[in-house]
Amino acid sequence: MTAPPRVLTIAGSDSGGGAGIQADLKTMLALGAHGMSVVTAVTAQNSLGVQGAWELPVEAVRAQYRSVVDDIGVQAVKTGMLASPALVTAVAELLADGAAPVVVDPVSVSKHGDRLLADDALDAVRTRLLPLATVATPNLDEVAELTGIAVTDEPGLRHAATRLLSYGPRWVLVKGGHLPGEAVDLLTDGREEHWLRAPRHDNRHTHGTGCTLASAIAVGLARGLAVPEAVRQAKEYVTAAIAAGFALGAGIGPVDHGWASRTGLTASVRLPGAPGGEGSRTT
Repeated sequence: MTAPPRVLTIAGSDSGGGAGIQADLKTMLALGAHGMSVVTAVTAQNSLGVQGAWELPVEAVRAQYRSVVDDIGVQAVKTGMLASPALVTAVAELLADGAAPVVVDPVSVSKHGDRLLADDALDAVRTRLLPLATVATPNLDEVAELTGIAVTDEPGLRHAATRLLSYGPRWVLVKGGHLPGEAVDLLTDGREEHWLRAPRHDNRHTHGTGCTLASAIAVGLARGLAVPEAVRQAKEYVTAAIAAGFALGAGIGPVDHGWASRTGLTASVRLPGAPGGEGSRTT
């Protein structure tokens, strides 16, 4: 039997199961990939927030990576919570020796506002990690921290993308979910622009959205899709997952990574209300 696409996530653990490594692996399974993991940190986390976080030693991160890559191999990598300059630098050094496409989700703050990246690690993300990214997927809070640009409207997405591309990623997906109106994201490599729009669902249970989107993009790249198509399919998957997000605990619940199995559809099927309008132009 042919093995499914192999995708590696390098990220922190979310004990509540809504984000981080847990969300990544659920997404990979839902989309037909074999997910593998390098745990960078352990968090005590639930629907109300992050109660504690413990960074793993650099040697433990290196050992996990080498164990997976040297034996099993990977076809795409996704990075998430890296916490410190030492971890960012170590992961960048490991990825620099690989050939697989890399999706960088520059996680800095949790959904609840808890700090997940040290301030002195931002420079390492800019100079060491982003230059290795096939796609970088910052939200607007992460854009502001990395670039100093506060995006308040759609033209601001383009301005932020230009600054982010100057750090070296091949493509950037600037996520405009915090803007009013439709959920609009801009994907660009500096030449092409792809504006991806989706309806804004009236559902507060969105924990894990960023992890889920980045992991879904990584699965598409592992399958050999071009970046714009991998991102488009990932946006459709996460939009449906947000629509199906459910209450869990007393706070913000997770998106539903298994929405397809519960609706009897496959994750590649476009649901009514999933994003249908994606405009592209070459600049």
